[in-house]
Amino acid sequence: MTVKLHRTAYSHARRLVEQGKVVRDERDDWSEHAPSTDEQNRYLDKHGFDEYGEWFLGVDDAKTEGTKGEFSFPFGDFSKVHRCAVISLESRAAQNDHDDIAKAAKSLLDLIDKP
Repeated sequence: MTVKLHRTAYSHARRLVEQGKVVRDERDDWSEHAPSTDEQNRYLDKHGFDEYGEWFLGVDDAKTEGTKGEFSFPFGDFSKVHRCAVISLESRAAQNDHDDIAKAAKSLLDLIDKP
């Protein structure tokens, strides 16, 4: 797998957090808060792959461009960043040796949790 940090998405996430567009939920909430396949498809149909991809910290250059499989490590619900998603993706990224993504997620968590 050749997943790398999607820098455009990281910048998008930081902007959202700085604007207060964040849900400060708990670690295990992501399974309930994650957009469903139907919600993902509706967003994709309305906004296209460029905007869709801005909601994923991982991008895989080995996958076909313009497919959902190109993106991984979601961090929000297409309107706000979810703390639970960032926690989840940080853990998965670290477990799979995607250090740049794990580091970016940690940076986002620090920003979210900033007093």
